[in-house]
Amino acid sequence: MAEMMKATIFVEPGRVEVEEKAIPNIGPNDALMRITTTTICGTDVHILKGEYPVESGLTIGHEPVGVIEKLGANVQGYQEGQRVIAGAICPSFSSYACQDGCSSQDGGHHGHGYKPMGGWRFGNTINGAQAEYLLVPDAQANLAPVPDGLTDEQVLMCPDIMSTGFAGAESANIKIGDIVAVFAQGPIGLCATAGARLRGAGMIIVVDGVDARLDMARQMGADIALDFNKVDVVEEILKITGGRGVDASIEALGLQSTFEAALRVLKPGGTLSSLGVYSEDLSIPLGAFCAGLGDHKIVTSLCPGGKERMRRLMNIIAHDRIDLGPLVTHRYALEDIVEAYDLFSHQRDGVLKVAITT
Repeated sequence: MAEMMKATIFVEPGRVEVEEKAIPNIGPNDALMRITTTTICGTDVHILKGEYPVESGLTIGHEPVGVIEKLGANVQGYQEGQRVIAGAICPSFSSYACQDGCSSQDGGHHGHGYKPMGGWRFGNTINGAQAEYLLVPDAQANLAPVPDGLTDEQVLMCPDIMSTGFAGAESANIKIGDIVAVFAQGPIGLCATAGARLRGAGMIIVVDGVDARLDMARQMGADIALDFNKVDVVEEILKITGGRGVDASIEALGLQSTFEAALRVLKPGGTLSSLGVYSEDLSIPLGAFCAGLGDHKIVTSLCPGGKERMRRLMNIIAHDRIDLGPLVTHRYALEDIVEAYDLFSHQRDGVLKVAITT
């Protein structure tokens, strides 16, 4: 009889449940991680609502913090009992996409042909992290030791939202002194704001409609916080920039309205860095796009993964360049995760991120 664990599974659109599942058996290149803390991501809410399809019965979640329980025979340089994280994107580093320098798109795991987002396996194509145990594939490429002195909650943002938000700032090609606008200040947008500050932005303008998020954005480095309920943000940003437009805009929500606003405030030659997960077709307005002659760059990013990316992010935290601890607003035990999903998906009680402990 296999040993059992608690796991959060996707049942059908609108329903996730905590069920008993067998603890995974690992292969020679894998590791078994005992999860100590995880969290719920906006993408998990897309899964819950049926907006992003996964198989019924799949364990969901992709933000693991924990301890190595067991190592596959081929995995070198780690010890059982060591505290580790793994990125939400866990690339193999053996696929064509990985070896061509785009590890998050690790397209080697879908048989014939290329599929985008191939590096996102946890809670997508394999069982995920909202459980007591997690199988980490290609463990040597993906396990990142947690520096001494850092708590689970301090590193909880590294696997996904910190890596994604920072990628938004990195892809935006921010130079020292640039003016940057960040649309939406959910967890990803807040990390993009923090990333823009670390990249040397001279002024950061953020947009949201929730006062608590605008306050948190100031804490993360925003200079000007605009409430889209109170002002025409496109008009206001063009006024703030003296009509020049921003050097870079970061879209962190995934709606037509935010994407379009991000394009309308962009200077000729500027970069629109898109992080949103879009659930329907976008249309690009002709005027904002300068009929295709504006020297604009529109760049998309998926969360970079792998142990080196995780090491770098934890290094930033370890040396006090950033504190993402305040983003954890609520705490639940794994057995109460359905209640946490209800809170998080309805955005009640000022929730930003929920720490789930096992």
